[in-house]
Amino acid sequence: MANIERIRNVAGRVKKERDQGNGVVVVVSAMAGVTNQLVGYVQEISGLHTPESWREYDQVVSSGEQVTSGLLALTLNEMGIPAQSFAGGQIPLKTDNSHGRARIASIESAEIRRALDKDIVVVVAGFQGITPDGRVATLGRGGSDTSAVALAAVLKADRCDIYTDVDGVYTTDPRIVPAARKLAKISYEEMLEMASLGAKVLQTRSVEMAMNHGVVTQVLSSFSDEPGTLLVNEEDIVEQQKVTGIAYSRDEARISLTGIANVPGMSAKLFTPLAEAGINVDMIVQNVTEGDGATDITFTVPRSDADRAIKVVEGLHSQLKYRSLHSDKAVAKVSAVGIGMRSHSGIASQMFQALADKGINIIVITTSEIKVSVLINEEYIELAVRALHSAFGLDKE
Repeated sequence: MANIERIRNVAGRVKKERDQGNGVVVVVSAMAGVTNQLVGYVQEISGLHTPESWREYDQVVSSGEQVTSGLLALTLNEMGIPAQSFAGGQIPLKTDNSHGRARIASIESAEIRRALDKDIVVVVAGFQGITPDGRVATLGRGGSDTSAVALAAVLKADRCDIYTDVDGVYTTDPRIVPAARKLAKISYEEMLEMASLGAKVLQTRSVEMAMNHGVVTQVLSSFSDEPGTLLVNEEDIVEQQKVTGIAYSRDEARISLTGIANVPGMSAKLFTPLAEAGINVDMIVQNVTEGDGATDITFTVPRSDADRAIKVVEGLHSQLKYRSLHSDKAVAKVSAVGIGMRSHSGIASQMFQALADKGINIIVITTSEIKVSVLINEEYIELAVRALHSAFGLDKE
């Protein structure tokens, strides 16, 4: 939806679907750069310190999607295809009151169904809804994808196609590993892990919603007609690889505290204030020191929240009585993801050996049922991704 030419291209795709006898609901994002421009305008005026300022933030920022929905509907009508645009509040898509990061409470589908029954293409402004008190609310990052999957779930659509600037989900970032392969299918769980670990194809909320509601979702390129990647249930993947993909994130900062008393409640005293400050803690490692009854705790936060997190922790010194505080923003996380880990052993050791062979030191390790993540120095992130992609046999043949 970058410009008028791209909007006409989208209209052409809509026509193809309609010509095949499909009813079509299109959820649109703003034109290229518009959302950032609108956010910039708001930030130039307001520091967004109050609920009222966030309410007006949503009023401004949501306008980008309303423009593109109207333009696409106009384009379709000019092509002789009846179309009608809807803002989120006109459906209505109802949200909670959390302006700037609202969550969807419910969607009423009667208006959309009436339009579809009349063979009208429905064009919905994504990323937005309406609060209980009738105000516009935006859904936060990836909000248009979330809107699309939610509508597909409510309408019981046959499929939800997400058009992006890539032609599917790859085994890793092709910009780092040119030999990365496009996946024909990926399980919801794997995609959820990949998205949460740094893969930028889809946001976690849209993947989670697709998984919870069983929405068949396909990731496709806006710029080609190549087949994309289907998000499916685990049992729909016949041959499960040990590792499906390698994800990475540069948005990491490490904070370490030493010499904390090893008694019940100390971790709660540390992490509860961080949660209350809205700081998301990711990797956590605790080591008990033999002899002196003390423990060391290391954890990671988004790099953008590092300074705030450090201030919170510094304010807890009198309660935690830690010996020292260390922080490092020059770190990155790399992860191996795959549902095949459930039935294959030795994934972690193979991963650690591949990194060791390249002289890459591991700072922190965390695992789950289908992933192994390590924190390393940021300067080695691309080397690590290439090494692991090759070690797990993911390179193109």
